[in-house]
Amino acid sequence: MIDPTGIFDSSKYNKLALENAEKFQNANPFPHSVFDNFLDINLIKELRKDFPDYNDDISWHVRDTENIKKRYQADDTKLPKSLRLMLREFNSKQFLLFLEALTGIEGLIPDPYFINGGVHMSKSGDYLGVHADFNWNHMIQAHRRVNALIYLTESWQEDWGGALELWEPNGTKPVKMVYPEFNRLIVFQTSGKSLHGHPVPLQTPDGEYRRVLNLYYYSRHKDENYAEDPHFTKYTRQSSEFSQQITNNYKLLGKS
Repeated sequence: MIDPTGIFDSSKYNKLALENAEKFQNANPFPHSVFDNFLDINLIKELRKDFPDYNDDISWHVRDTENIKKRYQADDTKLPKSLRLMLREFNSKQFLLFLEALTGIEGLIPDPYFINGGVHMSKSGDYLGVHADFNWNHMIQAHRRVNALIYLTESWQEDWGGALELWEPNGTKPVKMVYPEFNRLIVFQTSGKSLHGHPVPLQTPDGEYRRVLNLYYYSRHKDENYAEDPHFTKYTRQSSEFSQQITNNYKLLGKS
């Protein structure tokens, strides 16, 4: 097994962040950067080899609604060792420094619970409606600020669909399509204006899947440009009772 521990100690990642920081801030339709060939090729191949199969018994969380159809597992104890270690590296100090240098957001906090993160997998017919992400992590009491996604499907074909669509803030149309190419990392700022998804059902052949590691990062302070009360993922549905309770608790703490 290739041990990914310390992979982000390399100075090349700090250099990469600094070289792309201005582009990140000026990107349309909201701040983001895309990095190809992000990890060592032998490491990413091993992560792909160890990635769970669609039918593996790892207690997948299966989502199947009008807005989302996919499966994921956020409990890293159910994953192979290589993936567990990689997820921990994405939560490491050195990767946080990479993100801070890239985004300009100081004091980023990782999520050790990987809420709604971890390994994500989609098959033909699956989709993810255009949405704004939930913005408050009640487990660590922090505001969501950044998403980082790295793709692990080799030889992705564009006619399979599956591109992450980045939409205009008013929700009228996508501005950019980011296909899930192998070893591609996308980092984007999370706010009520960062609408994204892959709403068109996948058209992958049998045995081909959209494989992703999803990581989310937080801070103690809101982005004042997009300050909102806490909410769950915003599609077109009303908030659940649990979501409303989190919002009420947040207000009682005097954080709004």
